[in-house]
Amino acid sequence: MTPPDDFARAVEATLFAAEEPMTVAEIAEAVGEGDVRPALGRLAEDYAGRGVNLVERGGRWHFQTAADLSHLLRREREQSRKLSRAGIETLAIIAYHEPVSRAEIEAIRGVQISKGTIDVLMEAGWVRPAGRREVPGRPLLYATTPAFLTHFGLESRRDLPGIEDLKAAGLLDPIDPALMEGLAAGQEDEEE
Repeated sequence: MTPPDDFARAVEATLFAAEEPMTVAEIAEAVGEGDVRPALGRLAEDYAGRGVNLVERGGRWHFQTAADLSHLLRREREQSRKLSRAGIETLAIIAYHEPVSRAEIEAIRGVQISKGTIDVLMEAGWVRPAGRREVPGRPLLYATTPAFLTHFGLESRRDLPGIEDLKAAGLLDPIDPALMEGLAAGQEDEEE
């Protein structure tokens, strides 16, 4: 393995010192002249299989502990409080349907959500305001953040599991076959 050139070393040092994951543009601004993408690719290769990996999540690059070693650091992490069922359902709806308004979330869940539920998701850094819908009342829209992708180990929203994946993992409750047919028909309509 040949040592990285000075430019790749500068990219590596910038990412190592960064408090938050960085976009390619932010890295380029920090290190100056040069093509950042090849340096990132080379560094990601160099770090593959090591205790720390260089990864891209949601268009942002950062170092993270290798997944197979994360158990070693769990005791060092601050214990976060668990999300309520309403919080989990709301986060899932936002992730799968973004951008989505509060009324749309409530229509999908079938019950009203408290303002605190979205506040908790925003405090966790997983949800952000994403503009307003161009309809009367101009409701606020919500979307997930790059921190959501990073926390759940996703490169993009396309990596979210589908209904078949969730059923195979046993995470969906058995439901009425007529309802399943309706959901499947809805998915087919979206794909067309």
